[in-house]
Amino acid sequence: MTEHALDDYEISTDPARLDADLVHHWLSTDAYWALGRPRDLHDRAVAGSLNFGLYESGSGRQVAYARVVTDHATFAWLCDVYVCRDDRGRGLGTALVEAIAAQMAPCGLSRLTLATKDAHGVYEKIGFRRMAAPEEWMTLGLVDPGPIEF
Repeated sequence: MTEHALDDYEISTDPARLDADLVHHWLSTDAYWALGRPRDLHDRAVAGSLNFGLYESGSGRQVAYARVVTDHATFAWLCDVYVCRDDRGRGLGTALVEAIAAQMAPCGLSRLTLATKDAHGVYEKIGFRRMAAPEEWMTLGLVDPGPIEF
């Protein structure tokens, strides 16, 4: 379990701290990439990931979530980054992603990747860059073999 302090907030990878109902609600009703995500699918994704929660220090209320799919050696995929609508605009998402990148750095990963439709500027502030050779990347759409849309 990793804990990071952030002024009046703390970041934890302790899965017992996650508010599973809240995170599923956020993602399945308000995140364009996960709208309508069934709870069983969400639970399997969480179980197979390194999960990060951002919590208010005093109340323990969860205000943000993100997860990383990784082998802890060569590759990591950052996904499902979400900040509660009431808590946006305070830099919490940026702080959460910075903490995730710092935690993953000692693994010696070749890359930490993500996909975003509308937050390129946020991630660029942290150091993410567009892929230098996107033509080298491929994807297999197992559910919908059509064009991938974010």
